[in-house]
This record gives sequence, structure tokens and C-alpha cells, in this order.
Amino acid sequence: MQAFMSTITGAVLAAFAGYTLAWYTGYVEGNFALLLMIATAVTGLYWVAEKLWFLPRRRAQAKDAVVEQVRRQQALAEQGFSDPSQMAPEAREHEILAQPWWLDWTAGLFPVILAVFLLRSFLFEPFKIPSGSMIPTLQIGDLILVNKYHYGIRLPVFNTKVWDNNQPERGDVMVFRYPLQPSLDYIKRVIGVPGDEVAYLNKQLTVNGEAVPKLPKADYFQGEAMRYAKQFEESLGDKTYRTLNITGRSAGIPSPSDFGFRENCRYTVEGVVCKVPEGHYFMMGDNRDDSQDSRYWGFVPEENIVGKAFFVWMNFSDFGRIGSFE
Repeated sequence: MQAFMSTITGAVLAAFAGYTLAWYTGYVEGNFALLLMIATAVTGLYWVAEKLWFLPRRRAQAKDAVVEQVRRQQALAEQGFSDPSQMAPEAREHEILAQPWWLDWTAGLFPVILAVFLLRSFLFEPFKIPSGSMIPTLQIGDLILVNKYHYGIRLPVFNTKVWDNNQPERGDVMVFRYPLQPSLDYIKRVIGVPGDEVAYLNKQLTVNGEAVPKLPKADYFQGEAMRYAKQFEESLGDKTYRTLNITGRSAGIPSPSDFGFRENCRYTVEGVVCKVPEGHYFMMGDNRDDSQDSRYWGFVPEENIVGKAFFVWMNFSDFGRIGSFE
């Protein structure tokens, strides 16, 4: 039994390691949520088997071994002998009760993996900002926390909502599954909610016919691109945040994708006007001239929502980045 379980567990751990390596090297498109769910299920099975089967049998073996060892020691003592090489009964019991490696690496890890799974799936999930589309609000390399329950509880992997909560509001910074490739997570700002008409013409944002107020601020230096950009303070709903525009960059949208509800959008050299369909959201990056967003690839369905981003918990290049943001 020990040899069989050792072999099976070795094969399972090798499969996990192989998948992780293939993901890291780019041979497969990884899915961490799925990997974590499978790891939770597998280690959970080992944990249950340990509690109901393996541990009771080790305890019985330890009890029998201790009784036998005490009996032998008493028999030797009656004959005036002792065996110093024999292990103390307590040590022998501890040796037998110790988990073999294949349980230590499965059942032993289950509580930690379960806690990570529940925390990441239903409460808070960490993300790393990979691009500059949300500058100046979020910088490349920011490690952020996303509130997974703010918009309702969703089943991990399937992303099916099972409990409703708040609805996305204009101005929220939201993480969502990229509509054209749902395995990728994107982060942008909610600009339009269902029923809104959003216009971005000549770099002026308008929602439902009302221009979104923006106040000019000092020019912003983008270190990665080695250039200055025009910076504005924009107010949408109850959120106030900074946006950037690049001088000389056109407001027109070159080659937008053929996305769902494409007929809801009108494109001109001045920009785009879109009517947000029911159950969808219009998203834009704060780095307006350097962001691939709803202007290019369309609306975000409600079922693609991951959560609300709200806190930078680390940036190894700038510890001053730590804190909440709008």
C-alpha cells in the first residue's frame, strides 16, 4: 500500500510540475484558477483519506508496536538483561505516527491550499499591472488587490455569479476577462454602464450628452516612453482621477475589431460614439492615447467581470506607490 500510494502521488505531483513548467515556458496557456481548484480537490481527498483511513491505521499500528516493545523490555528485564539499542516506546510511537512523504506533501498542505483557494476565489485576488494603459493611476509593476465580492460572489473558474452585490459604477477601476481572449485579465476604468451613450470625440469624454469635467494639470513625464503627456483631472460619478493625452496623437480609432454589438458604435476621424447594450460595460484606460480598450474591441459582458481594483500593496521599484487609489 505504501509503495502504491507513493508511486501514485509521485505521478500526480509530477503532472502538476510538468503543467507548471509548460505554462512557464509558454507551451500551454495556463489557468491558475483551474490549477488551484484541482490542487485543492486532490489534496482534500488525501486529507479526508488521512483522517478516515491512514491515520487510524497508523495509530493502531503504533499502539500494537508500543505494546509489543514494552512486553519485550519487560521480558528482558525479568531475565536481568536490557537492550540499549531498542527505541523508547514514545519514540517508536512517534516514528510510526509520522506522515509518509506522500501524505506530508498532499494532506499536510491541504489547509494552506484551501485557505489560498477561498481567499483568492471569493475575497481578494492579487494582480500585477503589465502595461501602461492605466498610467498615471496605476504604474507598470504595481501589485494590486482586487475585491472579488464587491460585484457579487462568482464560482471560481466558471465565473458564474451565485450571489449578487453592488453593480459597477462609472469611474470604478475594474478587472475583467478580455472579451476577445477570456483567459486574459484586463484592467480598465468603467466609463459607461448599460444604457449609457458614451462619446469620445476630439479627446473629450461625454456620457449621455454631458461632457465629463476635466481640469488641466502639470504635464506628466512618462519615464518608460521618455516623453511628456498632457495631464488632466477628470471627474466621473463620485470618482476623481488623472488622465493623460499625448500631443499629436489622433483621437480617431484605427482598425477597431469586429466585436459584438459593433452596430452600437459610430466611428469618425474625431473618435467614437457608442450606446452601451444591456448587460455590458464600456471601459477605457486612463492613458487615453495609449490604451487598447472598448473603443477598439467593444463592450465587456457582465459575466466577464472579475472584481474591483482598489489597493496597491507593493511596487518593488517604488514603495511610495503602496496605498488605495480611485
